[in-house]
Amino acid sequence: MARPSLEGKTIRQKTQPEPARPRAGRPTRAQQQQRVEELLSVALDTFLERGFDQTTIEEIATRVGMSKRTVYAYHDDKEALFRAAVRRAIEAYTVPREDIEALVGDDLEASLRAIAHQRVANLSRPVSIKLQRILAAQAYRFPELFNAAFEEGAGPVVEVLRALFARHEAAGDIAVGDAQHAAAAFLSLVVGGPTRLIVAGNALGKTELDARIDFGVRLFLRGALRR
Repeated sequence: MARPSLEGKTIRQKTQPEPARPRAGRPTRAQQQQRVEELLSVALDTFLERGFDQTTIEEIATRVGMSKRTVYAYHDDKEALFRAAVRRAIEAYTVPREDIEALVGDDLEASLRAIAHQRVANLSRPVSIKLQRILAAQAYRFPELFNAAFEEGAGPVVEVLRALFARHEAAGDIAVGDAQHAAAAFLSLVVGGPTRLIVAGNALGKTELDARIDFGVRLFLRGALRR
């Protein structure tokens, strides 16, 4: 702003510059990663809720607050988004090997019972049940995901059981011959039955589940004990 001076000359007053406005820039890498995670979470929820065939990219984009173009920038098509969402879910529900090993003690029967209970509990979570159902329904279309769910989910359990059986066989407690096959057979016998019932919608109470697991463990050990 200008004002007259005593000498009749004009003097311009210095004005304070306006503070610079923050420019809207690109999101940070952390923000981008957060949006990717949000997209996969919403996509999984939508696929599990509506099924693969009934789910659309438009619906997922609306739910997560993205444009279709942005979704397609991350994933080429619905199949690719499904694969990414399911792979992430498989990794999330896989129990780390060290958590399974923590259940192993000196008592073989008690160790087997604890491992079986943990495996059934993990497969009986609501999201796990929905995931198993959609994987079974889409196994013909995504066989690699169906196989990955078993190999990555059951893999650490099989490895712990294999080491457990090998150790007790070396000690002369049992005679299973092939510890790897014995581990797979144990899961099929003791865990497979209750899990199939639960996934099919037949809830098992604690008493019934305990009885089924106890029976399966004892039956397995009777066949494995050295004679």
